[in-house]
Amino acid sequence: MANAKLNRPSKEKNSLIRGQVSDLLWLGKIETTLAKAKSVRSKAEKILTLAINSYEDIAKVEKQVKDEKGVKVTKVVSNDGPKKLHARRQIMSYLFDRQEQRKPKEAIEAYKARTKDINHPLLEKIFNVYAPKYAARAKEVGQGGGYTRIIKLGTRRGDCAEMAVIELI
Repeated sequence: MANAKLNRPSKEKNSLIRGQVSDLLWLGKIETTLAKAKSVRSKAEKILTLAINSYEDIAKVEKQVKDEKGVKVTKVVSNDGPKKLHARRQIMSYLFDRQEQRKPKEAIEAYKARTKDINHPLLEKIFNVYAPKYAARAKEVGQGGGYTRIIKLGTRRGDCAEMAVIELI
């Protein structure tokens, strides 16, 4: 069932699954049909495993930067290591990018200040929030995987399709 055709051509099916995986990782929980949820679970867990296995690969680099006065200053910058960079590029090629939303009653200046250094918020969330959380859980419990949960909701009223909620644990 995880490789279901979902009554769509392959291009449409792949785009639908990519969109739902992106929404799941951004929102943490989505409601969909059971067949789509099982397909989404497979892809989401592979992406999370890729991030967990590579999120600690960081390389410290010294760069010469000019300050306000024009004087060269040595600055230590942390870049992605080769393993993390490869994983980041693989995940970027699969997921649709989601942009940070303005909070209710947040000023435009405050929103711009909060999001000015973040180019890809979904990737930052995966590598900075989910990967450390699930890596710690894997060390504690001694098991990897099982990052998602599917809860069946019953049938949909219009077409009697089996509905489910898929969420990150």
